[in-house]
Amino acid sequence: MSAVEPAGGFRLALVGNPNCGKTALFNALTGSRQKVANYPGVTVERKTGTFQTPAGRAVRLLDLPGTYSLRARSPDEVVTRDAVLGRIAGEPPPDLLLCVADATNLRIALRLVLELKRVGRPLMLALNMIDIARRRGFAFDLDRLSAELGIPVVTSTAVRRGGVEALLARVDGVLAASPAAEAGGPAPANTWAPPSSAELRATQREADRILAAAVEAPGRPDTLTGRLDAVLLHPVAGLVILLAVLFVMFQAVFSGARPVMDLITAGFEALGALAEAHIPDGLLQSFVKDGVIAGIGSVVAFLPQILILFFFILVLEDLGYLARAAFLMDRIMGSAGLHGRAFIPLLSSFACAIPGIMAARVIDSRRDRLTTILVAPLMTCSARIPVYVLIVSAFVPDRPVLGLLSLQGLVMFGLYAAGIASALTVSFVAKRVFWRDHPAEPFMLELPDYKLPRPQNVLLGLVTRARMFLERAGTTIFAMMVLIWFLASFPRPPEGATEPDINYSLAAIIGRALEPITAPIGFDWHINIALVPGLAAREVAVAALATVYAIEGGKEATEQIGQALAQSWSLATALALLAWYVFAPQCASTLAVIRRETGGWRWMAVSFAYMMALAYAAAFVTYNVARMLGAGS
Repeated sequence: MSAVEPAGGFRLALVGNPNCGKTALFNALTGSRQKVANYPGVTVERKTGTFQTPAGRAVRLLDLPGTYSLRARSPDEVVTRDAVLGRIAGEPPPDLLLCVADATNLRIALRLVLELKRVGRPLMLALNMIDIARRRGFAFDLDRLSAELGIPVVTSTAVRRGGVEALLARVDGVLAASPAAEAGGPAPANTWAPPSSAELRATQREADRILAAAVEAPGRPDTLTGRLDAVLLHPVAGLVILLAVLFVMFQAVFSGARPVMDLITAGFEALGALAEAHIPDGLLQSFVKDGVIAGIGSVVAFLPQILILFFFILVLEDLGYLARAAFLMDRIMGSAGLHGRAFIPLLSSFACAIPGIMAARVIDSRRDRLTTILVAPLMTCSARIPVYVLIVSAFVPDRPVLGLLSLQGLVMFGLYAAGIASALTVSFVAKRVFWRDHPAEPFMLELPDYKLPRPQNVLLGLVTRARMFLERAGTTIFAMMVLIWFLASFPRPPEGATEPDINYSLAAIIGRALEPITAPIGFDWHINIALVPGLAAREVAVAALATVYAIEGGKEATEQIGQALAQSWSLATALALLAWYVFAPQCASTLAVIRRETGGWRWMAVSFAYMMALAYAAAFVTYNVARMLGAGS
């Protein structure tokens, strides 16, 4: 099966409610890979792939964002509606609509099926997760359901490719009888019009009638989900459990990765020693050892911690817990001016702000969506982890607290909590200042069933994240390291120079030029050199510090960057830099996504300016309070 879009061929669109298994079916049909998660709104972009039917027909498959109705309210629902109706410029309308429904929750899906029938295009219904539904005691009269709806009905278990062959055979039959029987031919006319409220109520009554006629529900409902939800959704116990889950996650990020990090660090130190032994002393040796190996190695060493963070997020997604966490957080977030649906974009931002900002498309209200976009970069993304870990390891003792907890892990938890608190505070202020007259939007979210995580999904997600991180280390970070090494190595020191070579370099000149601005927050020129390229990617700051101190201090600083910082900085400076990075301005990629998602430069500029101001203010207060408390000058 090819992932390359054919020049012609039939066009088939996957439509369905959020979390019904569309993406899993897309993967099963095309062999493509895309994130499969257990919460609404995971598909925010249209995904395409190709496959061939048993009769040899080439089909271009379109995976559309989840929707409950063609009366679109959010940006992702608009994409689905416009694709179904053929309103997207340059995108032909589909020849066949395949509505995917969760067989355990068919009532909501049937209303969408009846809406899609009014579009006037060939339509099929796939009852997905049929194995789970039957285990729970549901009985389906598929012939009756097909007759009542007037469309073909098939069953599937997409995650295990169950029913795929039968589905392909029915697709062949429908396409053979469709008005566009010649691939790429004219699509059927669009006959859909926005329904009135009365028509929607009538549609739901018809869906209920069909459901009663064709589906027999189990005599005893699923009680395990109810028992779990009674605890996990409890307003007090549920929040305690959520905080405990997050705390364990952050403890594991810091403590669990240490052995692997030490191995990676030792490997790069060995590479540095090898370069020193085989490359003659001079600029080339400095470039390879201090610029490339020290710089990139200092960032790659944090890969285990980033993967541990993603492991927890992927497992919680597959379990079905994240949607419940969104409900738990709705009251707290609502009081701060954030919509409950913002929880999932903000949680995604713990990995990277870019997918978090894009996931905000699931929020209907433009005000709530814009607020989420503005505060998403305040979440502690994975790019901050190298900075946090470096400073915490250098200045916070590695000792147990209460016999079980790591003091360093507690500090990391506090930094994450500071990011969350700052996001809630900023959204609260924005609500009171900019959007005080806008009423709050209601929060509705479908809770998925609990499922055991599929190891292949988790492993695939980890491999994808590791590849993205390493590609970033090999491109953006490498380019920054070459630039920083050049700035730190040239011009060469004059004859008879008594200070380290780097003190005469362009890096020192630039860093010292910024010192009048950064001195009040405790930053010297070494830190300034790390902050500037950190605007391209936050984790570059660690690589920049590693390169600068390697060139200045030689082999010892290369191998022990943490010790070099502990000897060069005061505790007040270290705390100020941590405070700076809680609010650190977004990387260039995040700013570009904000501009794209908001449709202009205005909110991108607002985002950059307010985060820069907060970062400076937080560092200023932290540095001066720490000095007053005797933490150094």
